[in-house]
Amino acid sequence: MAGGQERILRGRIRSVQATKKITRAMELIAASRIVKAQQRVAAAVPYSDSITDVVKDLAAAGGSSQSPLLVSRPEVKTTAYVVITADRGLCGGYNAGVQRATEGEIKAGVLQGSNYAVVTVGRKALGYFRFRGYTIAQSFGGFSDNPTYADAKAIGEYVVDAYLRGEFDRVELVYTRFISAGSQEVVQRPLVPLDSEVVAGGDGKAPDAAGTPADYEFEPDPGTILDTLLPRYVEARIYAALLNAAASEHAFRQRAMKSATDNAEELIKNLSRIMNRARQDSITTEIMEIVGGAEALAGDAKKHQQVDLGPLDDTLSAATH
Repeated sequence: MAGGQERILRGRIRSVQATKKITRAMELIAASRIVKAQQRVAAAVPYSDSITDVVKDLAAAGGSSQSPLLVSRPEVKTTAYVVITADRGLCGGYNAGVQRATEGEIKAGVLQGSNYAVVTVGRKALGYFRFRGYTIAQSFGGFSDNPTYADAKAIGEYVVDAYLRGEFDRVELVYTRFISAGSQEVVQRPLVPLDSEVVAGGDGKAPDAAGTPADYEFEPDPGTILDTLLPRYVEARIYAALLNAAASEHAFRQRAMKSATDNAEELIKNLSRIMNRARQDSITTEIMEIVGGAEALAGDAKKHQQVDLGPLDDTLSAATH
């Protein structure tokens, strides 16, 4: 019985050791990808800042602020939620945090009598909301850990077109913002229509080399450029969100895999301790069986000696008399 238990425990230890190798490898891969993801997030900041400044300058130079992307609808009937999650699991509570936040917003809006639509980015969000019967307007996936600007452009074009057609009255962006390798938070940001602060604060001019302000000259007119540039601005915001989400995904996966590796090591120690105890019990049982057998053989030998000496004793007694 003990030998069978020992074989079972040894098999479990080998299985956990194989799992540990996988989780350790995934931990190292995620840790290496965090650095690259951080660099991409930092590299996108200057572009985002520059396009924001250009939008402000265009508005200050006479660009029309009556663009559909800047004007809020008087009545919000349908709110679209662009939910950014991962394509794969094994990343702790990364997907669950975004999904719960979006689900809470949807339920709150439904209680107020407004409709909703979900635009999923990542296969995990698609599976989650589809399984629960939510209305999914469009889905994107296959690039969560390494997004490109083309992916953001596809999402932005769909969202802007749907908003201009009147399918959505407001679009919210739900994703995980990357703060540091050890800190991330789920945030919800308005995407369309754009905030009025986007076009506020520009002066339409920039100083030359001598420090003298000089007016910009725009061709065509600032209003036309602004209308063309605003969809690009939406795409830039989506791209920044995708980069933040990718970095957060790698950070969550690295922590989850490190925790899994540590748990595997602890489980291996416990199983090894149990197996050693079972082996010790088996050895003790075998020793006791050997000792018991030896004592039984010794007892049998004494009985045989007593039986053989009986006739000899009678002969000696007769000779004496």
